[in-house]
Amino acid sequence: MTPEREAIVDNIQNKRYSFEDMDRRANQVARVLLDSGVQKGHRVGIYSKNRFDFLEILFACGKIGAIATPFNIRLTTPEIQYLLKKTNPSVVFYDPDLRTQFGELRPFLEKKQLVVLGDKTYDADSDISSLMTKKSSNAVERPSITMDDPWLIVFTGGTTGLPKGAVLSHGLVFWNSVNTIVSWGLRPDDIQPLLFPLFHTGGINVLLIPFYHLGALSVIMGDFDSEETLRVIEREKCTVVIGVPTMFNMISQSPNFMKTNFDHVRVFISGGAPCPVAIMEKYWALDKILKMGYGLTEVGPNNFHLPDDTVKKRPTSVGFPAFHCDTMIADDDNNAVGNGEVGELLLKGPHAFSGYWEEPAETAKVVEPDGWVHTGDLVMKDKDGFYYIVGRKKDMFISGGENVFPTEIEEILYKHPKISESAVVGVPDEKWGEVGKAFIVLRTGESLTEDEVRIYFDGKLARYKIPKYYEFREDLPKSAAGKILKRELEEQS
Repeated sequence: MTPEREAIVDNIQNKRYSFEDMDRRANQVARVLLDSGVQKGHRVGIYSKNRFDFLEILFACGKIGAIATPFNIRLTTPEIQYLLKKTNPSVVFYDPDLRTQFGELRPFLEKKQLVVLGDKTYDADSDISSLMTKKSSNAVERPSITMDDPWLIVFTGGTTGLPKGAVLSHGLVFWNSVNTIVSWGLRPDDIQPLLFPLFHTGGINVLLIPFYHLGALSVIMGDFDSEETLRVIEREKCTVVIGVPTMFNMISQSPNFMKTNFDHVRVFISGGAPCPVAIMEKYWALDKILKMGYGLTEVGPNNFHLPDDTVKKRPTSVGFPAFHCDTMIADDDNNAVGNGEVGELLLKGPHAFSGYWEEPAETAKVVEPDGWVHTGDLVMKDKDGFYYIVGRKKDMFISGGENVFPTEIEEILYKHPKISESAVVGVPDEKWGEVGKAFIVLRTGESLTEDEVRIYFDGKLARYKIPKYYEFREDLPKSAAGKILKRELEEQS
């Protein structure tokens, strides 16, 4: 509809591309894949940080029915080896900036075709730029592709500890886009800095595809940097900014936060984990909306919307289900619970995944025969229909027979003026079964003792909820998407 409109800004290379440019380049990459023997249903591996040519491969796969399979660059060599063996990609594209760690994978790639992204400068493999220049940019002949055909395999953690490949169909990507545009009120003149990693569903499906679908503009940012994010928000006049709480916390602590012109920002949205109100308030103080969204790799990932005029009244709510998203809050027997009761959130709709790649047993644990998908998140709905994410089912612990939700404790810790980050996990206790342990990162130059934190909790929490143990750290372990890794903290406790 708008081929001449700008689609992508490559903030790394300082280049700008229209939708017509993107289409032509995707046609060229599609021909590179076809000439390499890639057919519909074949996997195309991508081992890369966020960069422009990642998108060309993504869209090229969509055109010819190949399955884009991005690998989490934060995983260890044995983990990537396992995923390579499991998905058996026909071609693997890799980031030249990661050539050292990619070199550790070469022994496991056997005779697979390897292509380095960007221009060839030092690698013996073919480079995507040279291969593209030899290909026509005219429309490529497409195979028959249905909504049920897979477009992506995105890896997510599982009960076994090994990553599982969630199969995301063309239908999931399409319906998540429709749900997001309709429920979030996105517009063709919107502009976003893309902050999530592209090997994560957040990088591809939270806003990139909805924006692309709508004709809006995305800025490819590369590695997250709070100062560069602030510069791009101001320079590009960004209207929608989405990240995880850690990102918004880091941005708010920047000395340039108060100096940045946010006039064009319509909304900030936090996802990936509950966002403490203490962080939201810093953006509210600038008369800007910061609210929470909710999603997961297996469904959506965009499933709820909170109306802007209710954000400050219900800051810990994710709002109402998105337009084409069915919800149920269930007990352990999958029976619906009433308003005000806590249960596991189950989701169903055309934006649900197709199962885990070659993992029928793991799929059956998550997907009910009638299509309901278990999220593993504990949720409550109030009498007015607003949903609240109470916490992860696996994060909740029971102390002296009482359910304790770490999110509630962390919310209070984030309000302490000396605390920058916090995370609470349950640890074994002889008397109470489990008790809380708080991991705390202090703001630069501040000091705090365990006793001072305990006194701070007094009157704010029931006694059984107050953590028994405390550990002060310089930082907390985080995923590539910026989420705090509680599993690692539990293992270290």
